Order: sequence, then structure tokens, then C-alpha cells
Amino acid sequence: MTKANPKVIEEWNKTSDSDWYNSYRTDQAIGAIAENPASAFHHTTFSLLQECSGDFKGKKILVPSSGDNHAVFAFHLLGADVTSADISPRQIENAKVIAEKHGWDIRFVVDDTMTLETFGDDTYDLVYTSNGVFVWINDLPSMFSSIRRVLKSGGAYVFHDIHPFTRPFTDGDPANRAKLVIEKPYGTTDLGTNFHWRVQDLLNAMISSGLTIEHIEEMFPEFGTYWFESSEGRKGMSEEDLRGLYDWKTNPLAAIPAWLDGYAKK
Repeated sequence: MTKANPKVIEEWNKTSDSDWYNSYRTDQAIGAIAENPASAFHHTTFSLLQECSGDFKGKKILVPSSGDNHAVFAFHLLGADVTSADISPRQIENAKVIAEKHGWDIRFVVDDTMTLETFGDDTYDLVYTSNGVFVWINDLPSMFSSIRRVLKSGGAYVFHDIHPFTRPFTDGDPANRAKLVIEKPYGTTDLGTNFHWRVQDLLNAMISSGLTIEHIEEMFPEFGTYWFESSEGRKGMSEEDLRGLYDWKTNPLAAIPAWLDGYAKK
């Protein structure tokens, strides 16, 4: 099986301590999850999780490539027995500090999502990966095969990630947002340490791993949830103008699905 590029680990160790990433760990950010755990997920994603898992209480859940760990904290607060795994030791260390501060009983492990070497077969009721995972995975079949291996028979895998259709485009010119700017062909997937997988790459790799795809959702941009709202060129815009970005007639990016969600079973 392929293992993670050491440059990815190095990059995320640095990113984990950046001002940008620390904004995900503020008392306000964590407090919002504690008050409403479902807020850690896109509302469509949370509905999908409930559909395939029902009551989270007592369920054994693994969150590989756990990143900011918002989903991990939410699952714990919803009553699950949750394990957080990430390739970056700093991500795990920073998340542990938050869990210990709040007295949350969560298992944290440094592990590679493509191998999940720490975890035994047929262990988890649910595996969940969230936004921004696939772009760091250079071997999709290994990832999905490892996820299938650690799931119990009948266990569920749910993912929420950036829709591949957004990948060819840039934010364009803020002064002329009606102009759609293409940065690269849709078929350009290997960008060095990043991988802009196509829909077929993701679904075919899941199928070849032996996972059975049960449901797919494609979600369009919603106010407060999409990248073109917070890009450099949008700073200083009024809320009215920001909301206008979600009108596909004046901003073509709003006509492209923003998120791709899926549910598969072992």
C-alpha cells in the first residue's frame, strides 16, 4: 500500500500551528459545536449520517484525516465512541489539548488514512471523512480498501468533500464575476502533493475496494458555506453583495455543485 508523502506531513505540521488554523480552535468555534454538535456538519451531510447510522450513542466511529477535529468533537458529544486519526502529529496534539480541556474521552492516533495500520479489521460501525481529505490522498484504492477493512460487516462509510467539478475554475475577476475563469482541465489530477480527483476516480476506487455505494448527494453553494465568499477579492463586500455571489445568473460559479457527499456500506 502507498504511504503519505513526507512533504504532506511536514506541510500540515506547519499549517496546524498557523493563525488561520488556530481560528478553528477558538473558544467561540469549539463552543458552537458544544452547543449544537450538528453544526459541525453540512445539514445534508448530517441527514445522511443519521440515515445510515441512526442514533450515534454507543456507535464506534473512526474519523481518519481528522484535520480540525470538529466532526470528532461533534460525534463524541452525540454519544459516540469516537477515534480521531491524522497523518500530522501536530494536528493530533492540538486536538488532544481541546479534548482534555473539556474532559472529552476521545482516542487520538497518528496514522495514515491510506493504510490505517493502527486499526484492526471489522472494528467500526461508521467511518467518516470530511471536507478537504481527498485532495491529500495519492492512492484512492488503498484508502478505500483500508476503510472497508476496518468497518464491521454492514458498517457505513460517509464522506463530505469538495465537488470535483469546481476544480478547473478560479475565483476569476471580482470586478467581473460573470466571467468564468478556467485554470486547468478537469482531467488534470496530479498537482504534486495535491490531487484533484474526478468523480469517476472517487467512485470507481470505492467500487473496486468492495464498498457498495448506497447514495450520492451533490449540493450547491449556500450562503456562509462556500470558498468564493471569503476569498481575497471579496474582502470588504457588503452582506447584500456577498449574497449576490450565490445567484448563478451573475456568478456562474454558483451554478456548479459545491459539495459531493456519499454513503457506502461494507
